[in-house]
Amino acid sequence: MSEISVRQEILGLDAYVPGLSIAEIQEKYSLPQVIKMASNENPLGMSPLARAAVERHAAGAFRYPQGGNPRLARALANRHGVDARRVVIGNGSDEIIDLLIRILAVPGKHNIVCFNPCFSIYPIQGRICGVEIRRQPLEKDFSFNFSALLDRVDANTRLAFVTTPDNPSGYCPPREAVAELARDLAQKAPDCLLVVDEAYMDFAEDEKTASLLTGGIAPQNAAFMRTFSKSFGLAGMRVGYGILPGHLADFLWRARLPFSVNILAEEAALAALEDATFYAATQEAVRTGRKELFVGLTALGCRVWSSQANFLMFGMPEGAPTAAECFETLLRRGIIIRALKSYGLPDLLRVSVGNAEENLLFLETMADITARRPAQAGERA
Repeated sequence: MSEISVRQEILGLDAYVPGLSIAEIQEKYSLPQVIKMASNENPLGMSPLARAAVERHAAGAFRYPQGGNPRLARALANRHGVDARRVVIGNGSDEIIDLLIRILAVPGKHNIVCFNPCFSIYPIQGRICGVEIRRQPLEKDFSFNFSALLDRVDANTRLAFVTTPDNPSGYCPPREAVAELARDLAQKAPDCLLVVDEAYMDFAEDEKTASLLTGGIAPQNAAFMRTFSKSFGLAGMRVGYGILPGHLADFLWRARLPFSVNILAEEAALAALEDATFYAATQEAVRTGRKELFVGLTALGCRVWSSQANFLMFGMPEGAPTAAECFETLLRRGIIIRALKSYGLPDLLRVSVGNAEENLLFLETMADITARRPAQAGERA
């Protein structure tokens, strides 16, 4: 019997490459303890109020959640000062990105524009949907050339994706430049939606002046993505949301799978929004840790890019082990960071901001590595 065939777009598809897990590194290197600084997760863990909410509501997990998650939609609308009818909640913001592509772009006709490198979900989901992907290379300093991106737009462009702060560099473009891009898109491609992915925006030094959404600037042709995975410590619960033009939000609710946000995730998200103490502590830990890691890596001779997110991108000093060698040595010593080969950046690495102990251990281990000191499996700094 012959194998069942799949669509042509799927045959050549490169899947999303997640960061390595603690369990697999413990098993591979027989390590009793591993720290993970690879996936931009919350350095303080999960909000205590959210954890308590999950425990409190666990007995009700046999029930379906309320359709449309109206309580969470109202809470998010209040947080951002928008109409609740513009809020769409998903199983991570990935689901909303996927839905936007599927409801707006016609396979074989329309195209999507984004930068290269970028969050790989944009091109992956576009290809799955059979939509042409047009990618504009970043500038050498990893900044955005919006004029060049706009040159790739035509009458058949339905979505333009911009991540700010960007991943993996942490670059945050000026807010006015993003607003100008929205205006230019409205002129050149009136049927194109600008998707501004602000997953890391609340780590910016001044969110109010960096974010269109926080600044109350909402162009009619723009959608904003946010997540509970970072500052709220709910990466494993999978909750994200979008602030969309009202008419589009209605269509996303129609197309979204029923009950894609489970009842415990919704309760955790509602509780996390109320946990101002945890949120403030997270912001302090990230800003302090980001500075410590930047200063520490720079002192070791690494080239470190300035970041407005909860991670730093860096390259190894001249004469030191390569990025690949550094990554492997860190794994052997129980520290997971992110190799950027899957982003097309084999000479660069990305480290998430950890807690104070994790940041110190990482820097101490990096000092050993940059000094070219041999490392053995299981050895710790």
